[in-house]
Formats: sequence, structure tokens, C-alpha cells
Amino acid sequence: MVLEHHFPLTTVSRHNSRIKNDNDLGAIVDFRILADRVAADVARGRLRPGDRLPTQRRFARDHRIAVSTAARVYAELTRRGVVVGEVGRGTFVRAAAPTPEPALAEPAHAPVDLELNFPVLPEQPGLLAPAIESLSRPDILAAALAPLGVRATAELRAQAGRVLARPGWTPPDLIVTGSGRHAIGAAFAGLVPTGGRIAVEALTYPLVRGIAHRLGLVAVPVALDDEGMVPGALDAVCSEAPVHAVSVQPTLHNPLGVTMSEQRRAAVAAVLRAHGVVAVEDAVYSFLRPDPGPLAAHAPERTVVVDSLSKRVAPGLTLGFVAGPPELTERIGVAARTAGYGPQGLAVAAATRWLSDGVVDTLVAGKRADAAARQTLARRILPTLRADPAAYHAWLPLPDPWRAETFVAAAARRGIAVTPAAAFAVIPAHSPNAVRLALSAPSPAQLERSLHSLATLLRATPDLPD
Repeated sequence: MVLEHHFPLTTVSRHNSRIKNDNDLGAIVDFRILADRVAADVARGRLRPGDRLPTQRRFARDHRIAVSTAARVYAELTRRGVVVGEVGRGTFVRAAAPTPEPALAEPAHAPVDLELNFPVLPEQPGLLAPAIESLSRPDILAAALAPLGVRATAELRAQAGRVLARPGWTPPDLIVTGSGRHAIGAAFAGLVPTGGRIAVEALTYPLVRGIAHRLGLVAVPVALDDEGMVPGALDAVCSEAPVHAVSVQPTLHNPLGVTMSEQRRAAVAAVLRAHGVVAVEDAVYSFLRPDPGPLAAHAPERTVVVDSLSKRVAPGLTLGFVAGPPELTERIGVAARTAGYGPQGLAVAAATRWLSDGVVDTLVAGKRADAAARQTLARRILPTLRADPAAYHAWLPLPDPWRAETFVAAAARRGIAVTPAAAFAVIPAHSPNAVRLALSAPSPAQLERSLHSLATLLRATPDLPD
């Protein structure tokens, strides 16, 4: 049940702002004290997860404060993680306090993990083992323990370039990092100065905004539709103030699971050229759907492609890649070296063997089939899911009266970890009422059972979920 709640006015403060509304009483009100009162009501159970707060205008009227002060109260509650806003719906009490690090940073503790995507096929350990065993040879181990730069070896660059190539595009130059996250960090650091603006999808991979924040960059959200980033919205963001780079996921967008058409890619490329902006194209899921070609095929001089082996192979022994024109990769390589984002020799040795022996190609073929089968299963059980049929994840809009935070909590009680939309939002207070389901981790039988459980949950109510 959705409830509204009203709170008593507090007028004692050390840091204060004067009421300035139609009923100005000349009283002194500290927005932090009001936020404390709301947070205390949540802690004591007077406000429950999923309860809706009044509108800011209603809150201001009830407490005889300025609307601007009410907005500061709600912003403070959002900053503390007490509440979350949903576009067009209002502000709701969170199900639980958020973690201090970006969401999806650590594996879930629930028995069934639909939160993180780390696909591992049953036959995978046997395919990977020979390369690991070969590292025990003294000559190979000695080479792997030697210092290594971000350009690694010629063989690795050749093999990785072959695997990363897509229709209409071949990597012109390549930087190798320790992981995909390192590749993103190096690209951002190399292309955007501290304090610079980077345009990012309004819903994006959580570590994109986390990395931008830690580098001191201003992440500016760009609207999305059923194909991903909207070219007109990107043009507006680039027109209002200088933008140094654009972070975009054209293929199998995370979390929405959608893929841009060739026409959309061409339109985004036109905006890049019009404003002289560089794109950082996150292609980590593109191996699941090689067509269409990358954004880089439409604007090769203005695009660097970030990729990794974490999904193709495994996150525990992976490499990251940044591919693009030399004038851009040179800057990114300097950033990678400065930040210590270079690859480890053991990972390079193993990955080179897996790439050259065809193990990665075998894994890619197997994971494409696995992802398609899981997506088909998920859509059969949950027809309202939205995603590309090739994706390992799907977007689940929630019906009334469910709210994302309460649905996540109810799923957790059933032993299923899912992720609320707010975890992906550049502005968490403005997120859709939806959750993302990652489909790769459970066994097929576990996945089917958990999806049926979620389907039953959707037909229930937040008050009586079972």
C-alpha cells in the first residue's frame, strides 16, 4: 500500500534558512533537521519501505516553509539514501540503506543471483585449463613475470584486434589494461580534464558514474529511448556547455538491453562531429551480437572502443582494451600508465593462448547460444520484460502498486537478488519504476524457478507479497 506521511515542523538550527513563502512566519528552519526527523521516522518504522512522501509543494505548505527549503530536505534525504525518486511517480522510502560503493561492485549474497552478469559455461574450466597449466613452465613463467607496458606484446595486439574487430571496423591502435573497468577509467582520464563535462546515458553501467565522480568529472545525463541514447538530447547537452567526451553503449545497453540501429548510430556520430566531441564506446557485451557494426565504424576519428575479456572469458583472469585512432590512444595510454592500469603478465600470457588457440572463439559461440536461450526462457515466463533477444540481461518495468525498492526487498526475501533502476541512474532521485534482471549466473533450472517466483511476486501486492 502506498502511503503519504506528514512531519512536524522543527525550527531550531545552527545552519538555517529563513522561510520565504506566502505564509512567511519569519521562523528559522534547518532543512537538515527536517531531514533528520524524516530519517528518524524511517528508522523507527513509522515510515515503511515503499511509503510515498508528499510532493515537495505539499511538504512545504504543511510545514509552512519555502518550496526551495522542501527541495533541500528531499535532496538531503536522497543523498543519505533514505529515499529514492521515481520519474513521474514521486519520492519513496528506500527498502534498505545503500552501500557506499557503486551498485553491482560486489557479488550478491542471495542464493539466486540475478544481479550480476558473469556468464560461465559448464565446459569452460576444461577449455581454459591448458593455458593455465602452461604457465607452470619456467620459461613461460619467467616471461610472464617480466615488466609489461600498456601496449603488451605484438601477438596479443594482433589476436585481440582480430577478436574485437566488427563489421566495418578494425582496431587501428590498441591499449591493453588490467580489466574493462581500468579501460574505462583510463579512457575518461585521458580524454576529459578534471572538472570537465562527460555526457553519459541517463541510465548506465553504475561504475561509469562512479569512475567519473572519482576523477572529478561532471557526468551529464542524456535521455534514452527504445534504441538507447537520443541524438537530439545529446545535441542539446553538447550545445548548452562544452562536453569533452560521451560515454555510450550502442550494443546491448546495460541495463536496458537495447541495441541501436545503424541509422541511430549514424545520427549519434553526426552529433559527435558537429560538436567535435569524442565518444567512449563501451562494447563489453557486443560479442553477443556482432551486428550491427560499432559506432566507431560511423565516426572512426572520434571514437575509442572499450572492451574486455571479462564476459567472453571470466572476470577473475581478464584483460581490458581501448581501441581507437593513435592520437587518442596515446593520451589514454599515458593515463593508464600513470594510474597503474596496465595488465598483469600472467593474464596476458593466458589470454594470448586462449585467443590464439580458438578457446575465446569457442566460448563466444557457446555464450551467444546460452544468452539467447536464457532470454527466450525469461520472456516466456515474464512477458513484460524488455531486452534485445541476444542480451544476458533484461529490463522489467513494474506494475502498480509495486515500487522498485520494495520489489527488490520482496525478491530478496525469496532468496533472489535483483537490481533497482536507481542503481543505474546518473541522478538516482530520478529513476524509472523498474528493475534489471541479470540472467547469466544461475543454472538454467535455478533461473527458471526464480523467474516463476518473480512472476508470482508481480501478481501479489507489496503488503502481502507471499
